Amino acid sequence: MAEPTKPRLVCCIGDIHGFPTKLQNLWSNLESSIGTADFNTALIIFLGDYCDRGPNTREVIDFLISLPSKYPHQTHVFLSGNHDFAFAAFLGLVPQPPDGSEFAEAWKEYEENEEREGWYKGEGYENMHLQGRRWSGKIKAKFNVAKGMDYKGSIYDAAPTFESYGVPHGSADLVRAVPDEHKKFLADMVWVHEEDDVCIETGDGIKHCKLIAVHAGLVSNQDVKEQLKFLKAKDTRVPKVDSLSGRKNVWDMPKELSETPTIVVSGHHGKLHIEGLRLVIDEGGGYEHKPVAAIVLPSMKIVRDTDHYLAT
Repeated sequence: MAEPTKPRLVCCIGDIHGFPTKLQNLWSNLESSIGTADFNTALIIFLGDYCDRGPNTREVIDFLISLPSKYPHQTHVFLSGNHDFAFAAFLGLVPQPPDGSEFAEAWKEYEENEEREGWYKGEGYENMHLQGRRWSGKIKAKFNVAKGMDYKGSIYDAAPTFESYGVPHGSADLVRAVPDEHKKFLADMVWVHEEDDVCIETGDGIKHCKLIAVHAGLVSNQDVKEQLKFLKAKDTRVPKVDSLSGRKNVWDMPKELSETPTIVVSGHHGKLHIEGLRLVIDEGGGYEHKPVAAIVLPSMKIVRDTDHYLAT
């Protein structure tokens, strides 16, 4: 009798936010906890937010772009987070709106926030997506009450990203300072990733599911098919992409997904939350003192950069 096929290993890695040492430690811990053979053929899904807050976005992206050549038998998926989208928008790397409209036409919806958020008005701002202007702007407030910490340059805490490339926050020189291979990485990020057959361990044994990975989640009261079409097209005509930056409206799973067992895995929310097939893996949230976490499927095991594994 043929051996049953072993379920493929899937690792979903939460928001890294410019902390290369945490990323390297988490990567080592994943390999130690899983075992080299399985790890080397795993599907690795990065859930987005590689930049901002932490001290060295540049090193984080260097690490990520080195993975396909170092681990050629792994499959790597790099989702765009809202921070990465905004970084890419500042660099002019997001697609133009498919309807031929100008990015500037979408600023109006949020223009009452322009002064408070100090939107970027430097070189190249005239046809920049709103999130690029917010990302590189200079926020008036010094203290972020919601996070209990000082803002770092902008509402996105983008100053450390600028500085990791050797330029001051809000400088148009960033466009020239970011290497071409980093620009390619940012331009190639996907907004959503789907898998048709991912296994998870449950109390009733192994369960076969579909999987949708998206940085913040799917809007719970909108048609899933339409959302996926919009996300796959990287449709930039809207000033804010809810599936990358929403909060309460993307927290719950759309009810229609209960018809076919579907895992929805995200980062973004600054917490670790597992409820049925809704997985939110962002224990770090960009805080220096909090770990970066990953979830391993099918075991549902949580691995952190702070874990200690004996060398094998």
